[in-house]
Amino acid sequence: MMDEKIVIIGGGESGVGAALLAKAKGHDVFLSDINSLSDENRNVLREHDIAFEEGVHTEEKIFQARTVVKSPGVPDGVPLIRKIKSLKIPVISEIEFAARFTRAKFIAITGTNGKTTTTLLTYHLLKESGFNVGLAGNVGESLAKQVVQDEFDYYVLELSSFQLDGMFDFKADVAILLNITPDHLDRYDDNLDNYIKSKFRIIQNMDVSDKFIYYQDDPNIHGYIIKNPVHVDRYPISLSKEKGGSVYLKDNVLVFEVSGKDHFEMETRHIPLKGFHNLINTMAAVTAAKFIGASLDQIKRAFGTFKNAAHRLEFVESINEVTFINDSKATNVDAVYYALGSFDQPLVWIAGGVDKGNDYDQISDLVRKHVKALICLGKDNRKLREAFSSIVDHIEETESIELAISNGYELANKGDVILLSPACASFDLFKNYEDRGEQFKKAVLKLKERINQAV
Repeated sequence: MMDEKIVIIGGGESGVGAALLAKAKGHDVFLSDINSLSDENRNVLREHDIAFEEGVHTEEKIFQARTVVKSPGVPDGVPLIRKIKSLKIPVISEIEFAARFTRAKFIAITGTNGKTTTTLLTYHLLKESGFNVGLAGNVGESLAKQVVQDEFDYYVLELSSFQLDGMFDFKADVAILLNITPDHLDRYDDNLDNYIKSKFRIIQNMDVSDKFIYYQDDPNIHGYIIKNPVHVDRYPISLSKEKGGSVYLKDNVLVFEVSGKDHFEMETRHIPLKGFHNLINTMAAVTAAKFIGASLDQIKRAFGTFKNAAHRLEFVESINEVTFINDSKATNVDAVYYALGSFDQPLVWIAGGVDKGNDYDQISDLVRKHVKALICLGKDNRKLREAFSSIVDHIEETESIELAISNGYELANKGDVILLSPACASFDLFKNYEDRGEQFKKAVLKLKERINQAV
């Protein structure tokens, strides 16, 4: 219905994108954000004559909505959203809203960890193979903003559970589910089953002609499928042929058996990403690209120009044969598990921040095997110290990222790696994980400059 009253809750990237699309489609639009808007977003809304408020939610205006498009950062449990739902006003995500206005095909990707890398890689493989493809969701520009012009035949979407919770009629043509480990459980009544169900919303509305790629070695994914058979065209990924995956690892070769007529192989040496977790990401991305129509030769060529996202196992610098790696995006234990397993060299591990209810037992063996020293970077490091005091010979604490790096360098020998992989949120000392990663990189470069001047 045209000229509906659409209210947008949240004035970030997704909210402003939804407002622009709603305006372009002739709706009466009002945007409300309890926080202050950025100067850029405020100017965009004014330029397009979109009514908005900031610093307050005016309920009498909001409750006039026929549909509310909610930012994924706003929990469903806050009083305002509860009131909106009690009035039977539909509350949807920006992705759900945008999908109503495009006939493009969707490659949708989710998982607790690895989804950004997999999304960027899938997008890169398709774009470099000549497909007319857009990038959206948690990366790239807002999907809704892109759909205003709707110039793409395909969109590769990184989707969080928060976005999936607001999606009802959306249908993916290809869906990827990488892993499910406990995270953000405060948004799911501290119930892992609720979080698992949220992740599996990615396949809702799919049918037997749509492709579902998933990591079957993950016990939460495997367990859900056993109890809840899914009626889609399934392609399980595994690190072992014995587990019966359609795509699997065999003797440093990725083997793809994605259909009866399409068997191909790729040696792991062609893959620019470190760590076995990135083999999973790669298997998923390559399989999706093949389904869309990319050739193996196109995919191999595209690997040569791929660069991973910042702050995820990102090489920063090597100083006197000591390597610095920025993995600031690793804000949970599962992400750190992947990081620790990506290196054979001894590690000086920098971790800490705001604990998210972490269980460090799952990484204790890897820490014992790889970590020679732990530097706790945070205001409250008791849990880290208690978990690893009997495992790591040297543990120290600091609230300064510069000291963490300089002290780590003093502890390292040639050939060692200094790894920032925090396992925790960043808000005690930094604005966000990006700020933490950027400060890490700047401090490393300052250390290099200081050492070079001293020579």
